[in-house]
This record gives sequence, C-alpha cells and structure tokens, in this order.
Amino acid sequence: MSDHHVVVVGGGFGGLQLVNGLKGAGVKITLVDRRNHHLFQPLLYQVATTILSTSEIAWPIRRLYADRPDVTVLLGEVTGVDSDAKTVSLRNGMTLSYDTLVLATGATHAYFGHDEWEPVAPGLKTLEDATTIRRRVLLAFEKAEMESDPAVRDALLTFTIVGAGPTGVELAGIIAELAHFTLPKEFRNIDTRKTRVVLVEAGPRALPSFAEELSAYAEKALEKLGVEIHLGRAVTECSADGVKIGETFVASRTIVWAAGVTASPAARWLNVPADRAGRVAVEKGLSAPGLPDVFVIGDTASVMGEDGKPVPGIAPAAKQQGGYVAKVIRARLSGKPAPGPFRYRHQGSLATIGQSAAIIDFGRIKLKGWIAWWIWGLAHIYFLIGTRSRFSVAWSWLWIYLSGQHSARLITQRETMREEA
Repeated sequence: MSDHHVVVVGGGFGGLQLVNGLKGAGVKITLVDRRNHHLFQPLLYQVATTILSTSEIAWPIRRLYADRPDVTVLLGEVTGVDSDAKTVSLRNGMTLSYDTLVLATGATHAYFGHDEWEPVAPGLKTLEDATTIRRRVLLAFEKAEMESDPAVRDALLTFTIVGAGPTGVELAGIIAELAHFTLPKEFRNIDTRKTRVVLVEAGPRALPSFAEELSAYAEKALEKLGVEIHLGRAVTECSADGVKIGETFVASRTIVWAAGVTASPAARWLNVPADRAGRVAVEKGLSAPGLPDVFVIGDTASVMGEDGKPVPGIAPAAKQQGGYVAKVIRARLSGKPAPGPFRYRHQGSLATIGQSAAIIDFGRIKLKGWIAWWIWGLAHIYFLIGTRSRFSVAWSWLWIYLSGQHSARLITQRETMREEA
C-alpha cells in the first residue's frame, strides 16, 4: 500500500461510491462522517410516514468496510479545511493530513432567509428528521382524539407540506392514504377521513422537473387521494399555529418543509466561488477551482451538464461523480492520462403518489400509474444495500398492499420540538 492518503468527507452515495471505486488502488482512505450510518435517502419519507423502520434504510458505515483494511472510518464533524497545509480539522480537535481530499458533504434545508421557521417546519434529510416528522404526524391524531375544541381539533388534523417536488408529493400522498384508509377504524372520537393534507408550491406546477403531462397526472392522483394543492402561491409565514399561503392563513399544527436545500459550508472552507445555494462551482474534472487535489461531489457541487443545465442533486448523479473521481485518482497514481471531463448520464426521474401509483420519466419513454409504481419499487429494492434490507423492504410493502396497515407506527420518543398539550 502506498503512502497516498485520500480523505473522504461524507458517507452518502457519492462518498461511498468513491471509496468502493478505490478498492485495490493501494491507497490509504479515511472516511469521515457526522453519523455512523449510510442512509438510503430516496426512501426516507417512508420512515417519516410509518411505512418503513429506520434500520431498513440505513446501515453502519463501519460494517460496510469491515473487510477493507485500507479504509479507516471516523465518526466526526469537519469544521474547516486548510488547503495550503492540506489538512482537515474536526470539531474534536483532531487534524487529518491528506494528499487528495474529496468533499461529499451533502446539503441541508433552505428556508430562504427564514431560519426561524425550522423548529415548526422540519425538513427531511436525516433519520432524526424522519422520526421527528413521524412523531408529529402520529401525535397529531392522538391529540385530536382527546381534543374537545373543534377549531383546535381541525388544526391538529391539518397537515401542510411546503414544496411539491418529489419529497413533498410523496409525503402528501402517503399521509393522505394513512388518514383516509389506514386509520379510520382505530379512532372513536374523530373521523380521520376528514383530515386535510395541504400541499403548497410557489411554482406553477407540482414536480417541475418532470414532463408537464406527468406533473398533471400526479396532481390529479393527489387530488383523488384528497390532497389540497395550492400552486403559484408561496408560504409567507410559518408558526406553531399554522401557515400563511400568500395572505391566507391555514390553521395547521403539523408542517413539513420540502421546498429547498442549501449546500454544506464546503465553499467557505475552501474559500472558492459558490452558487446561490452554496454549492462549489467545480471544474470539469470535479475539482475545486484552483485546487487540483480537492474534489467536490454530490449535493455540495454545482456541476453543469453537456446541455448547459445543472446536474440534478439526486443519488444517481452523486454515484456517477464518485465513480468518476475514483477513476481520476487511479489515473494520477498510475501515471496514466486522466479521463475526459465528467459527463452525467441521466437515467430517469421517478416519484410515487401514494402506494398505488407513480410516474417515471426516462426522456422519450414516460410511464405512469400502477406499472410505474412496480418499476419504481423494483428499482429501489435493487439499489438497497444487502439481501436482508431488500427482503425486509419488499415484505413491508407487500404487507401494506395486502393488509392496508403500516408497520412502523410506533411513537418511541417524547416530542421535544413543541410544548406538549
């Protein structure tokens, strides 16, 4: 093994693909992440909506590389990078020296200058976010069951999702199905079928990254489930009592934010240019400007495609970038010519609407409805890590299909974000 040290910050799709691509390259790798697990984010909303448990979509990073002596895993938070000294600083005071640095630090929620909304309108990026949202959703029904004031009860039974991208649409569909089909027989003092699910989108249509015909289908499918869709209207206020959509106030005790993201502080660490979302404007080879030994990938990077449009911040893009950078590092170490500029290959966009319909946009081929849902399900099961996870998720989905019952409806922690009634 050579003395070349590759430090990878972030154990998401891009970071893991990079580490996997360097297997057998003869380098020392240190993988740093703030959490001890890799998270399959595309199914995170299913944890938030009681379909899957946390262990079905997350795996300990150490276990993934137990048989890779070239990989050292550290649980830590990066606070800065000194690109002149080629060191990375961790919050615990530890300093790591690197020969090559790869930043795959992801993104977090963006509240467009209203960070004070976060406590009452959590986003969905981590397992903690998912379990927080799940607690709030389930507690809303429990509190409504014991509430004597009709106005308060209606507010408890009103769920607002801000942002109609894939996450917002998927959350809205599952919450509506939970309220209208799964829970009605379980409560005595409330009719959960009267639950309001409000989906707010500032743009002109839901799922704007999809073809218009698929967006229209998704909107109709959501409305069929009872979801109220507000298009072309921005949220102007969020509070513990509800939201303002334009000038209209909607009393809602459960709000979920799915409207935007902002990148990690990687650009600030490196002192390099960033776009409006804080993403590093990388070179064509995915290195940071002026720093050939520092690569930035995934949601942390602003990458332009061959069509002049930004590469989307989705898992396949991050994996392709991780694989590409691994090839670049291998070429440098072996003295071979570097591969050409990074080229993103779009493999299609997918989104579900509840547990019975989905849309898929492969470009020329567009699918919707039941067959799209099956393809969506098979694709996600295929990309899960490990046979046990694939079997477990498939069984959970089959059980819901046959019984109509969600299997992860446990309130296991006290709700800490709001005062208990």
